[in-house]
Amino acid sequence: MDPRRGYWESSSEDVTRALLPTHDEDRLTTTGELSCRSGLRTLLASKYLAVASGPAACALICALVDLGGHPAARNMLGVLAWVFLWWITDAVPLAVASMAPLFLFPAFGISSSDAVAKAYMDDIISLVLGSFILALAIEHYSIHRRLALNITALFCGDPVKPHLLLLGICGTTAFISMWIHNTPCTVMMMPVATGILQRLPRDELEGGSDARVVQRFSKAVVLGVVYASAIGGMATLTGTGVNIILVGMWSTYFPEQDPITFSSWMCFGLPMALILFVALWATLWLMYCSKNTGRALSAYLDRSHLRRDLSLLGPMAFAEKMVLAVFGGLIVLWMTRSLTDDIPGWAVLFDGKVGDGTVTIMMATLLFIIPSGKNDGEKLMDWGKCRKLQWNIILLLGAGFAIADGFKASGLTDILSEGLGFLRGAPVLAIAPVACVFSGLITEFTSDDATATLVLPLLAELGKSIGVHPLLLMVPGAVGAQLSYLLPTGSPGNVVGFSTGYITIRDMVVTGMPLKIVGVAALTILLPTLGSLVFGMA
Repeated sequence: MDPRRGYWESSSEDVTRALLPTHDEDRLTTTGELSCRSGLRTLLASKYLAVASGPAACALICALVDLGGHPAARNMLGVLAWVFLWWITDAVPLAVASMAPLFLFPAFGISSSDAVAKAYMDDIISLVLGSFILALAIEHYSIHRRLALNITALFCGDPVKPHLLLLGICGTTAFISMWIHNTPCTVMMMPVATGILQRLPRDELEGGSDARVVQRFSKAVVLGVVYASAIGGMATLTGTGVNIILVGMWSTYFPEQDPITFSSWMCFGLPMALILFVALWATLWLMYCSKNTGRALSAYLDRSHLRRDLSLLGPMAFAEKMVLAVFGGLIVLWMTRSLTDDIPGWAVLFDGKVGDGTVTIMMATLLFIIPSGKNDGEKLMDWGKCRKLQWNIILLLGAGFAIADGFKASGLTDILSEGLGFLRGAPVLAIAPVACVFSGLITEFTSDDATATLVLPLLAELGKSIGVHPLLLMVPGAVGAQLSYLLPTGSPGNVVGFSTGYITIRDMVVTGMPLKIVGVAALTILLPTLGSLVFGMA
């Protein structure tokens, strides 16, 4: 395996050429075998088998599964298998697979084309779309880099204090991830972290006796950015797609219940994220820092280096200040839309007809109106700067909401509810952590959002079947889907960190396992206590 490329290189062609027989007839036979092998490799490389696996699984389910005379529910199960196989095999791009319900649901009689299309653009999708536009503005004006360098220089210490430097890097990443999706946060922060690490030696010949100590600290920095991004995103609705999927499915399955708002989720998610963040910092400090780390780092890194990089950015311009003002105003609007029963928040002025997505799009629109102060007529943002919008995430969220609607429209939810009735009477305190672990295992092999899309409808029906508040199971499922800490396949952020070359899968497993255990334990304690108060489950 070439570690620089990250995949296995096959040497079968060279070996085959060395073993070619000398006789002409054998050569012709071997040439035919080579042609077949080449065709097989082409077939596998083109992912035709992966593409065919989805329709094949759907056809088998529709032909063989009998759900007691409910053809729509059977078709829904087949379509779910089709879409999920395309997700996990990457047979087609994620965005394309996420659009499959738009033609599969009407074709299989699950729901009308209008009904399924509406799931792809609601208030929650507007929230994500506006957040992505704001994130692009922050990235365009390098506000994230300025913030990272300021905080890191503050915590660096003179001489270097490794545990404080880790706190600064991880804290900055977690804070940024609270307000934008954790994947773009990781993409934005990883160059900042690796830029600091570029001053450090990467091999023992270059760094001498302290190289091993420095290399271990480099691992801690990269792992810190990856995990802090995931942990920070857990604190708010905008930080990760899983939280958005949870809110959307909650409102779809239980429209009569009080919705989960930005402020209500933050009251639960922030304490959960703080516990995990402390666990992350302690784990990195104990596992990757030693008594000699500070002395070894001082030869390559000090506060003056960070301040020099900060000075190269120059003073904050008018455009940066205005983007920060818009972003700050949006956070205030998010937090004050709905407060308490006695203090309803500003949404009462509009008879409750506005949502978090409403103000997000409104504030994002201001970026296309406010001048940048640079060139005449130039605004803070234009549509050309939005070319990097993550439509794959937006379409994946829409697919999740469409699948939730399909479960209800097809009657599959009623069948699942009847099948899970045997769990009635089971202790809730035992089922909640089990749901979290179940979701946490699946998420290591597919994306967080895809895991939540698959698991949350099942947990919603399980909650109704056993007679408990559905959020006692849906929240653990959502939290478990975000505990993807062990493998690069767990989330795009893991791939970003793994691709730097500083960490291995073993590093991720050894560091991520304690965090996963702490996450399950924290959820088990917080959900029946704080969660009951926040979500009204008492």
